[in-house]
Amino acid sequence: MSRRGPKHFAKLAFALADAEEPSDTDLSGFHERILAAGPSDDLFALWRRKLTAWDFEQSPAWSATASRTPERRAEVYEKLAFGTELRKAFDTAVPVHIEPGPVTISREFQPWYTREQAANRSFYWASYERLLRRKGWSDAAVSGLGEAAHAVVERLADPTRDDPYGARGLVVGYVQSGKTANFTGVTAKAIDAGYRLVIVLGGTLNLLRGQTQRRLDMELIGQENILGAADPNDADALVGIDYQDDEDWPAKFVSFGARPSVLGAFDIERLTSRDHDYMSLERGISALEFDKPDRTRPLHDPANLHVARARVMVVKKNKSVLEKLVKDLKKMGPILGEIPALIIDDESDQASVNTTDPKKWEDGKVTRTAINGQISKLLTLLPRAQYVGYTATPFANVFVDPGDEEDLFPRDFLISLPRPAEYMGVQDFHDLDSVDGEEGEAEKRHVRSIHASDDDRLQEALDAFVLTGALKIYREKHGVPSGPFRHHTMLVHESVRMAEHAALAQRISTMWHHAAYQGTEGHTRLAALFDKDFRTHADDSLPTAASYADLKPHVSRACQLIGQGGSPVIVVNGESERDYAQPDLDFDRTPNVWKILVGGTKLSRGFTVEGLTITYYRRTTQQADTLMQMGRWFGFRPGYRDLVRLYIGREETLGRGRNAKTVDLYEAFEAICRDEELFRAELARYAPLVDGRPQVTPAQIPPLVAQHLPWVKPSARNKMFNAELVEVRSPGTWVEPTAYPETAKELAHNTECWEPVLTALGQDPVRLSVEDGPAYEARVGTVSHETLTGVLCDLRWSVPSQFSPHLEFLLEAGRRPGAIDDWLVITPLQTSARRVEARVMGHGPFTLARRARRRGSLFGAVSEPKHRAALLRVAGAIETTGNPQVEQLVRPCRGALLLYPVVESEPDLAPDGTVDAGDVVMAFAFVAPESSVGSGRPLVRFRAIDSGRQDAIVIDRDGTHS
Repeated sequence: MSRRGPKHFAKLAFALADAEEPSDTDLSGFHERILAAGPSDDLFALWRRKLTAWDFEQSPAWSATASRTPERRAEVYEKLAFGTELRKAFDTAVPVHIEPGPVTISREFQPWYTREQAANRSFYWASYERLLRRKGWSDAAVSGLGEAAHAVVERLADPTRDDPYGARGLVVGYVQSGKTANFTGVTAKAIDAGYRLVIVLGGTLNLLRGQTQRRLDMELIGQENILGAADPNDADALVGIDYQDDEDWPAKFVSFGARPSVLGAFDIERLTSRDHDYMSLERGISALEFDKPDRTRPLHDPANLHVARARVMVVKKNKSVLEKLVKDLKKMGPILGEIPALIIDDESDQASVNTTDPKKWEDGKVTRTAINGQISKLLTLLPRAQYVGYTATPFANVFVDPGDEEDLFPRDFLISLPRPAEYMGVQDFHDLDSVDGEEGEAEKRHVRSIHASDDDRLQEALDAFVLTGALKIYREKHGVPSGPFRHHTMLVHESVRMAEHAALAQRISTMWHHAAYQGTEGHTRLAALFDKDFRTHADDSLPTAASYADLKPHVSRACQLIGQGGSPVIVVNGESERDYAQPDLDFDRTPNVWKILVGGTKLSRGFTVEGLTITYYRRTTQQADTLMQMGRWFGFRPGYRDLVRLYIGREETLGRGRNAKTVDLYEAFEAICRDEELFRAELARYAPLVDGRPQVTPAQIPPLVAQHLPWVKPSARNKMFNAELVEVRSPGTWVEPTAYPETAKELAHNTECWEPVLTALGQDPVRLSVEDGPAYEARVGTVSHETLTGVLCDLRWSVPSQFSPHLEFLLEAGRRPGAIDDWLVITPLQTSARRVEARVMGHGPFTLARRARRRGSLFGAVSEPKHRAALLRVAGAIETTGNPQVEQLVRPCRGALLLYPVVESEPDLAPDGTVDAGDVVMAFAFVAPESSVGSGRPLVRFRAIDSGRQDAIVIDRDGTHS
């Protein structure tokens, strides 16, 4: 059952029992046991695990239903032959997890990694799975990780295939969201399947490389492989072996009970250690040589492969280190062509991507950057090497030239991991659906703005750090399940300049020593902050002091922990490795890190700041991927997510001299978060197969990258791929352009274009609502599809490429009978006393919406959330019933369009109440009907630019080529 899906349970139970006659229906004893079982019951735990695994399994041979759906669960019950009562019992005890799984864009591949094969060879994966459960991972989390890892491994080449092939892939996670757990799972499954050389590129610093090495050693490689032949009870034999000074050794390190080779599996030999990166092998290349029981066959033949030891190394992305590795591999000769190898590149958009200017290549020959060149050599030396990059900011990777066969473009697959449960991400800090100017719930809870005109709030942020430390201690004393809180940190990030870091650290240290946290003044400040902020936004499910008086006794202990060692501040910067060799930066080996970290770039990628609770952030950058990597406040915050605060600059200076401008960092983060969420949403739309084949391949992904903020590019210009998006098919999807022109002449032109639509609107307001949602009044009317597309074709835009792919879709739909008949146009009417009414082009009156351009020429959210449901219902995008006025407007092939007359400042109205056409922005959003999709047609079309044109390497998102 575990390998081939669910089977008839009663028949299986009969086969394993002593009964004389089988019964298809008599499961009463089993039913009673399940109903009576508690959460710790072994039988119940086993069934919970199996049901969850079957729910999560993607595209299994035994099922045609989608994973994580009630339909999949119903099919499982049917195959098990469970009756109604038993189904109800399990549905109550083990609800179906409907959260989305990983999204995969892939080339077609030859299936080889079957579920049965994965189950037959699962020594290291099974060990890793057991460890995750011991760490408290839920069944859903373990199954989700297992499915995501399986999706990667099945798209690698079969390690036993005769002809070598090296797949290239990319896995996209969220910042600090557990990507290491995923590639640990991939490594476990891959070596079980036959990969015998694993090279993990673990960051650009020894600190980061060492963290990755320790994680793999602890959770995958295990005690017996680390010790080798050394007797764990012989102190002399343990001298020089890793982790003898580690407080987690050996208790928290995986143990198999004996050497894996003794247990019928195979051993792993480490070629790097916790403190030592790859070095030229002192004992020659013998450490890289593989024994072959049958020398007449290649290593990749199953007779040799599955008994061979695996080699694992974690190396820094450093030119000299990689050169040593390449040099040693070259000495091995022809056997390199026989070794199934896996290269995992952590933070693959950093250092790995070739950023040389193609215009400066001599005679058209590719010139590579140092790290990119060494990785390219590794892939050339190892023809059976699979390359899998991991990143949270994928734009640089998907913009790599796919025509460069020796580069790292993810030509075979791109997998987007789902947002993990309990992860604090963009949705926790940004209210993406809020109307411009409104402060949403997420912002109220976690974001504190720093305005240049006010106090910089650094003292308040420092007070918040002390206060949250005391709250954590309070929660520990009151038995919060996720305690104790081992680390408690604050991050201060204002500049990349090391001299400014030193000055800032001195300022914070002085502020700390004058804060009077043990005196009346300090307690008064903390009490006020507690009442104003933390008590107001406390999580009711967690213990929180009712008053500051209850918290006050713990402030002293918090200050003691923060100030231990003489200073509350650690500066994290420098050009050499020794600048990072600070004990208080080693979250693994230091029992309690309660510190304020001041730094710049080195704190912004790969480096996980454990226990991060307060962030003070004011640094600017002009690249979206760089900015996103600075979001260290994203991550897992068990037991203290309600305490997390982000102090962020709203009026920061970007650039110098005449080019300087003031930018809003909070809005910048919101913009790039929108870019990345749109990227993931687009992947999800194009992932389903059409007629059994992919809609898109990874080479067609780059045009899906959006850019909401003009001054923040998705990535560096020399990392962008030469393609442009021609059409986006969006049936049933909310589309809201924001790139309206800015000059009065172009605005007047656009307003005049809408004349036929304004004429079609009825005079009498209609009240619209959907079920229990808010109601609003609007004027409505219908226009033909031809009329609307005629209007849309004549509009002018500040960024034409933002809307043109959607227009192409609407025009194409108009050429297909039955795709779109007509459009319902809705113009909402405001009812507040502050509303401004005006006539437009002789029509109306309308109520004008006041909006501001938040990103250069781009508006933020123009539409209001309360207006959207009726639009979606009319277009058939939702089944929720509307009121009678909405329902009578619904038609099978009807689209819906929301039209807002928008002004950016107080309008000057003519005596008859008319607003000048050049002062109004006719903003709109639309939902095309599902009928517009077309039978079996891909949802996206692309037009490629001739790769032979050297002047077309970069595509700016405004549609121009440079």
